[in-house]
Amino acid sequence: MTGLSAKGAATRARLVEGASELMRAEGVVNTTLDDVLARTGTSKGQLFHYFPGGREELLLAIAELEAARVLSDQEPHLSRLDSWPAWDAWRHAVVSRYKAQGPDCPLHALMVQVNVSSPGSHAVIIELMRAWEQALRDGIETMQATGQIDRSHNPAAAAKAIVAVIQGGVQVLMATGDAQHLETALDLTLAGLKTPPEPRAGHHSGGRQGLPR
Repeated sequence: MTGLSAKGAATRARLVEGASELMRAEGVVNTTLDDVLARTGTSKGQLFHYFPGGREELLLAIAELEAARVLSDQEPHLSRLDSWPAWDAWRHAVVSRYKAQGPDCPLHALMVQVNVSSPGSHAVIIELMRAWEQALRDGIETMQATGQIDRSHNPAAAAKAIVAVIQGGVQVLMATGDAQHLETALDLTLAGLKTPPEPRAGHHSGGRQGLPR
């Protein structure tokens, strides 16, 4: 919300933080608005003042907070991807985060509860993907500038691929409790950045068809 006083913004933030902690502990489905009021020491009038749409609007605000945590949990490594040891540290942070989370993903649970067709829910996920991919792309471009990643790699495409394999691995982890798929897929994708892509069949420098020797 815009136009809030400092006190109002603090009250709203307390509601979101408190509700988020409660839902992490008890689960989204099991948490009621009365639980949130008791946890945060706020009145029903205050809650509906800051969240006129009620539970769904509050859930969306918590989803925004959880989406921001996806990225903040990867720091300071995500913003410093300027060497292979730095990438290894980031990889460890990502895998450790999702191992600790296990099969219960707060963001996923929240987005299931929020109306998935609403512009707000789409905006939360789109902004998370945009920011995540941009940070990875910046890291790849930094590595290319210092000669640590070959310039033949497309930074934007590589960043999308990394996010995709993480999300796929996390889905398997949520279903099975096994993080090996996440680790293997991420390791293979990062290994691919360490070597130039293989030339496509029939492609030769200068555009000529080479003769067999």
